[in-house]
Amino acid sequence: MYRDLREVYWLNGMKKDIGGFVANCTNCQKVKVEHIKPGGLSQYIDIPTLKWENVNMDFVVGLPRTRRQHDFIWDIVDRMKKSAHIIPVKVTYSVEDYAKLYIKKLVKLHGVAFTAFHPQTDGKAQHTIQTLEDMLRVCVIDFKGNWDDHLPLIEFAYNNRYYSSISMALFEALYGRMCRSLVGWFEVGEFSLIVPELVYEDIEKV
Repeated sequence: MYRDLREVYWLNGMKKDIGGFVANCTNCQKVKVEHIKPGGLSQYIDIPTLKWENVNMDFVVGLPRTRRQHDFIWDIVDRMKKSAHIIPVKVTYSVEDYAKLYIKKLVKLHGVAFTAFHPQTDGKAQHTIQTLEDMLRVCVIDFKGNWDDHLPLIEFAYNNRYYSSISMALFEALYGRMCRSLVGWFEVGEFSLIVPELVYEDIEKV
């Protein structure tokens, strides 16, 4: 959150204030879980060489049913860049329903990926999916009966978050360019020109 806001706004002690806001978010604390698990035996994991060549899938279950009768969330994560797609689904869906949905939502964007069966996913994939699921559960708590209406914005927020391990947002890693955020409708790269003008305008008003 701080990484996105600092590109557009400045406030003395902003990083500390944002950290305090997140730490005191009641819904965030309700869904936060312990991500560290005991270490096990080393396992060989194939490293993907292409974006959306290999994916990890998981379900967020036990959700309140929406007006459209959705009660599950199907999250699909690219193993290479960790970008994700989030799809509301129903407990009554068959394998055929999922196949049709996969073609409709993903194949048109990325082609057909490989999803080899692994009893245990690698640690990074597990952490990524858990982070995504934490965000989704907060969304469900906040929006209750119409949480499926807000999943596109949750997907956008997740894919546009900054990752320190790759020194960029997932969107930039996937598409090779920065994404214009909902935080401010400025052209990418325009911040350095606009921010001083905003400061001068505020000084004149004072």
